[in-house]
Amino acid sequence: MKNVLLFSFCCLIIFSFQSLAQDGEQVDPEMQAWMEYMTPGEMHKMLQKSDGTWHTKITMWMAPGTEAMMSEGTTMNEMILGGRYQKSTHKGEMMDMPFEGMNLLAFDNATEQFYSVWIDNMGTGMMLAKGKFDEASKKVDMKGTFVDPMDGKEKPFRQTFEIVDETNHLFDMFMNDESGNEFKCMHIEYTRQ
Repeated sequence: MKNVLLFSFCCLIIFSFQSLAQDGEQVDPEMQAWMEYMTPGEMHKMLQKSDGTWHTKITMWMAPGTEAMMSEGTTMNEMILGGRYQKSTHKGEMMDMPFEGMNLLAFDNATEQFYSVWIDNMGTGMMLAKGKFDEASKKVDMKGTFVDPMDGKEKPFRQTFEIVDETNHLFDMFMNDESGNEFKCMHIEYTRQ
């Protein structure tokens, strides 16, 4: 019922906005703010440029100083819901087992931040993160939390996503060791296919 009401409200706003704009009347500031909130912008266009299939080369470390584990896979990116969100589907192998994961990435016009929700077949929880894009470095730096299944406690993590160029992207993930010091636990090289 909530979703139906929200959908009806959004439709009412859109049709009212279009009607007022056609009649030349001044648009209510609240309605204008809502329209700006729901309209994809430059950050969404940036995300759309990475739509398509990518080859992934993954390096993982279980703890500082441990031997790296290597694997490869593919990622398929596609903008959904009218170019407002990016859905990424990942396939490959991890620890000699089939691996599948999905990420939903959003840029919220109201907060001017990116939001990420990650799920995969190696667990039943979600990793949630948010952060800002730095124009100079072409990098999104996000912080988030996940629940560690070994002790049931919420733990922090950080991830960065860098747009090197149109055919190469980099992803790094950092977690904390037992002493609370951050270490790199994952590095992914994306190459457009």
